[in-house]
This record gives sequence, structure tokens and C-alpha cells, in this order.
Amino acid sequence: MTLRERLDGIRDGAAKRIPAEARQIMERATHDLRASGAVDRVVKVGTRAPDFTLPDASGRAVRLADLLARGPVVLSFFRGRW
Repeated sequence: MTLRERLDGIRDGAAKRIPAEARQIMERATHDLRASGAVDRVVKVGTRAPDFTLPDASGRAVRLADLLARGPVVLSFFRGRW
């Protein structure tokens, strides 16, 4: 199964699972976000991030440079609940 097929399946499942009113709100928010031009200003895949330090799940400071010294790092940003 291709990634496109998997993503289409997830979208189709969500369309059946999420109430119509909630879907409309989500779709309107997505449209508004795209129309704002924000999508054109997001960091692109492969862009080098500036060094930063954030707490881990235990509250200990973790520095990006220290992680990169051990190998590649994948950053994931979670938008949160709609």
C-alpha cells in the first residue's frame, strides 16, 4: 500500500467518524490557515533548525546540538486538538 493510499484511507475513515459539524469547523480552519499565507512561511523539510534547548518528558534540558552529535534528529510538531 502506498503512502497516498494510506492517507486516503485515514481521511475517509475520519469523514465517517467525525460529526459533520466538527468536520466543517476543521475544514474552515484549514481553509483560513491556507488563505492566510502561513503555509508559505513554514519551515520546509530538510531545513536546518537553529540550536535550541527544551525540557524532555522528565524535565531535563535537552539541547539539539547534543542530539545531533549522536546522529540524525527528527523533529515533530504536534498542533494539538482541533
